[in-house]
Amino acid sequence: MTSERELAAAARAWPFAEARNLLKRLNGKTPDKGYVLFQTGYGPSGLPHIGTFGEVGRTTVVRQAFARLSDIPTRLFCFSDDMDGLRKVPDNIPNRDMLAQHLGQPLTAVPDPFGTHDSFGAHNNARLQAFLDDFGFDYEFQSSTEWYTTGRFDRALIKVLEHYDAIMAIMLPTLGAERRQTYSPFLPICQKTGRVLQAPVVERNADAGTIVYRDEDGSLVETPVTGGRCKLQWKPDWAMRWYALDVDYEMSGKDLIDSVTVATRIEKVLGGRPPAGFSYELFLDENGEKISKSRGNGLTVQEWLTYAPQDSLALFMYQKPRAAKRLYFDVIPRTVDDYLSFLTRFEGEDAAKRLENPVWHLHNGAPPKPDARLGFAMLLNLASVCNTEDPAVLWGFISRYAPGAAPENSPILDTLVGCAIHYYRDFVKPNKKYRAPSEMERAALADLLAVLETLPENADGETVQTQVYEVGKRHDFAELRAWFKALYEILLGQEQGPRMGSFMSLYGLPESIALIRRALAGKRPDVA
Repeated sequence: MTSERELAAAARAWPFAEARNLLKRLNGKTPDKGYVLFQTGYGPSGLPHIGTFGEVGRTTVVRQAFARLSDIPTRLFCFSDDMDGLRKVPDNIPNRDMLAQHLGQPLTAVPDPFGTHDSFGAHNNARLQAFLDDFGFDYEFQSSTEWYTTGRFDRALIKVLEHYDAIMAIMLPTLGAERRQTYSPFLPICQKTGRVLQAPVVERNADAGTIVYRDEDGSLVETPVTGGRCKLQWKPDWAMRWYALDVDYEMSGKDLIDSVTVATRIEKVLGGRPPAGFSYELFLDENGEKISKSRGNGLTVQEWLTYAPQDSLALFMYQKPRAAKRLYFDVIPRTVDDYLSFLTRFEGEDAAKRLENPVWHLHNGAPPKPDARLGFAMLLNLASVCNTEDPAVLWGFISRYAPGAAPENSPILDTLVGCAIHYYRDFVKPNKKYRAPSEMERAALADLLAVLETLPENADGETVQTQVYEVGKRHDFAELRAWFKALYEILLGQEQGPRMGSFMSLYGLPESIALIRRALAGKRPDVA
């Protein structure tokens, strides 16, 4: 019998491909530090966003795949760049005037405008950790400020100072002419103002571990590069962190490809080995433009979770990470139904197929038992035709369609009902546009009505679907797709819709007959 490890070694799913590449990079051996280190980075100048979820989630599935291939211990660091200077005051926080007085200071030195933590950086770090904890991620939080100020970066910082000229030779060609005049990898922390300074370095002493820089008032100041007295510009900082922590794997967005190239060259100068990883594609908004945290376009995690379960968001992040994808509200129904389909399929798959199924990766090999019985799109259509925002109304139809199904024994379905109602309320209901049937369509609807009246009330979805097909073929539609589109627009007030036989079976044959009668009488079908 083939073992799971043997199956994992041949699995084509992208996390296994990444894990195999990482294992090959390590020559199958445990690193000297005793574990394989996965890392993700976070800029805590604002609240965690959907990209943070995606990066940690994708890194997690690679880590899980690696654990199936090897017994080498692993750790995941979520590293916060909280020693960065506050560049601007965010729009969506209180006490903005107070915060403006601390521009340029490290985020962990800026007072917390919310008044709940020791600093603005600490507040946002706490939000990050709560965010990650809510999703059940297994990680270790790391603070840039702590690593700098406790001396844990000191040896690596001295290395940067020793290789100052080589690092400058890498960095300067990437900068504009004006920036080159004052650039230094080291950003001194001003002892008078506490600000992170973009100050020109005029002298270096590698033996003493110090630099001399020109302060804002024009005076020359000598300072150690260690002990939190300086931090690094972000590209050298990234490379230095790889070196200091001996990071083995870190992924990043396609927009950082050039930065990865620069950081890779710098780490090699320091004597380290750059981590494995890959560049994932960026998310696009409804207009096909890149999603930006500062612009606020696209979806937030909270918005997605209002309309869909967490697992569907994890699936969206998992699928095709190297393909640009629209991240907007209209992708939610299809993504939810894809998740349900994968979950249902999993139970009947053999061990090898399961390793290719996304739900194996989303649930670390142990997905929940499917209980939904109904797809998200079908629930949306049920809410639409019932014109209701009451879960009890939907459950009345569901329990008749699937005897024994109830909120207490169908947690996935119960979550879907609530999400479907929210989605219907905000996106379907405001855009419903019913139209009257043409004469030819009226004849087809009357024909369908007569056929449905001959069927038993408990006719199953396949029986009803067959009759809907047969009626469409008897009338002068250019193609059957036009017949179904007419049913959606006339009966549901939308351009797309469900498999009509399944929907009528769920909604009920008597109720479906009444729906058609109201449409033929010139009344809104969703208003009894």
